[in-house]
Amino acid sequence: MTQLQTKSHPSSTKTILKSSGLNVYYGESHILRNVDLHIPEGEMICLIGRNGVGKTTFLKTIIGLLEQRSGSIEYDGVFLSDQAPYKRARRGIGYVSQGRDIIPRITVKENLMIGMESLPGGMSKNKHIDPIVFELFPILEQFLNRRGGDLSGGQQQQLAIARALLGKPKLLLLDEPTEGIQPSIILDIERAVQRIIKETGISVLLVEQHLHFVKQSSFYYAMQRGGIVSSGPTSQLSDQVIEEFLTV
Repeated sequence: MTQLQTKSHPSSTKTILKSSGLNVYYGESHILRNVDLHIPEGEMICLIGRNGVGKTTFLKTIIGLLEQRSGSIEYDGVFLSDQAPYKRARRGIGYVSQGRDIIPRITVKENLMIGMESLPGGMSKNKHIDPIVFELFPILEQFLNRRGGDLSGGQQQQLAIARALLGKPKLLLLDEPTEGIQPSIILDIERAVQRIIKETGISVLLVEQHLHFVKQSSFYYAMQRGGIVSSGPTSQLSDQVIEEFLTV
């Protein structure tokens, strides 16, 4: 592939997370290759690319589920290489995985309560569910006593995002939040994420293929074969980049 244009992100805003020269392996398979990416405070950045290029690997490395071989991840002024996942969560990194990881046999309320384990004192000292999650996702309040596994895919996605928000993150990682979800709920999720950013100042790193959602981010990075090959303001996404990296 011809190398596409890469533009530097504006540096006037404080950076909440920065990866520099990041390399990650599965065994001896080189998955992430010298990834440089940064996320400004209070903005949504989108990471795009076809399936299997390393996007989920990057998110798992940020949250600490995978170890980096070399390079660095700096979050809110702290290098994360020696931080366990639970410590990263307590520092304010929320993660919504591609599979959502809803616990199917416990209730919606119990799933939500788990999100507060990363707060000081954990669930034992944090028993109040912030009503903002019910404003964002009203269906969850109606289904508080329903088992997580009985929800539809779209409702489970809303539950997963709400659970992450209850940990009061500074940075929210969203991995393919619209995958397999009906269009009306996709719009609900898009509106909720925009409101979260506007009202709380949370930063969001979005991995996404849905063009409408991608265009709501301020800046994009395109990944191929584990490396960043294009980046720039999302408002300037070219037809070439869309064709190369997005399913539309």
